[in-house]
Amino acid sequence: MSKARVNGEVLEGVAATSLWTLRNRAVEAMNPRSDFEDPWSVRLYESIDYDFDRFGRPSQSHPLRAGAIDAAVRGYLAAHPAATIVALGEGLQTTYWRTGRPDVDWLSVDAAAVLDVRARLLPPEPRIIPLAVSALDRSWRDRVDPARGVLIVAEGLFMYLPPAEVLALIADCAQRFPGGQLIFDSIPAWFSRRTLAGLNLSDRYTAPPMPFHLSVTEAGRLATEIPQVVRAVDVALPPGRGLWRSRVLRRLSNLPPLRDRRPSLTLLTFAGHPGEARRATGRDLGGS
Repeated sequence: MSKARVNGEVLEGVAATSLWTLRNRAVEAMNPRSDFEDPWSVRLYESIDYDFDRFGRPSQSHPLRAGAIDAAVRGYLAAHPAATIVALGEGLQTTYWRTGRPDVDWLSVDAAAVLDVRARLLPPEPRIIPLAVSALDRSWRDRVDPARGVLIVAEGLFMYLPPAEVLALIADCAQRFPGGQLIFDSIPAWFSRRTLAGLNLSDRYTAPPMPFHLSVTEAGRLATEIPQVVRAVDVALPPGRGLWRSRVLRRLSNLPPLRDRRPSLTLLTFAGHPGEARRATGRDLGGS
C-alpha cells in the first residue's frame, strides 16, 4: 500500500492519489505555454515536501479534466445561482477557487485525514463545509437542500469504488435530487484491467486498483437504465498543448471503436419531477 505523509497526516491508498493529481495540475499551471490557471495548486505543490517524481511523468489529462469540470460548475451555477456544489472525495482539488464563486455553498466530502490536510494548507472559507464521511455514506445528502439545486462532482473517484456501489449511488442521487446534475470521470475496461494487475507509474509507485470502468457508450446507457437519469452527455476536454490540441486526434477519439477505449467525462442530469420524459442527448451518448 502506497503511503504519503503530508504535514503530519498519513495519506494512503486512494487518498494518496490526491498528490498525484495535484502535481499534474500544478506543473501544467506553471507551464508558460499552458492556458490552465490554478494558483492554489501551485502553492500546495511548492509547500509540500514530497517525492512527487514517484508518480512518473506529468500528464495533461488531470488539468484538462479539471478545466472541463470547472466549466460544468460555472454552467450549473449560472442557471442555479443558489445551488450547492458537492465535491465527493475532493482530495486536494482546488475547484472552489478556480470557479471564482466565493458565494457558493460547497460541501467537501472526504476522509478525515484528507480534510485535515486541506484545513492546514488551504485558506479557510466560510462557505466550504467539510464532512468527514465516505462518499458512499449517504448521510452527506442531508446537508443539501434539493430545492436550491445541486451539482455533484465526483472527480477521480468512481474508478476506485466497487461498480455496484457506484451505480447504486448514482441511482440514489437521481432520486434524491430532482433537477440536479452529477459529473464524473471514468476509465475504459482495458485500463481497469491493467490497474488490477498492478500498474506501476514508476519503480516507486503502484497505482491503486481501479475496479469501476465505463465506456462512453456504456455511460450513455445510464440515461435509459437508471430511473430519474434523463440526460447523459460526454463532456469534451478543453484543448491542451501539443497532441492534446490536435483537432484530428480529438475527432478520431470520438469515432467508434476508439471512443470506447479512451477515458471519459460524463455529465448526468436528473429528472426535475418523477413524470419527466426521458431524453438522452449529447455528442455520442444514449447507447446509439
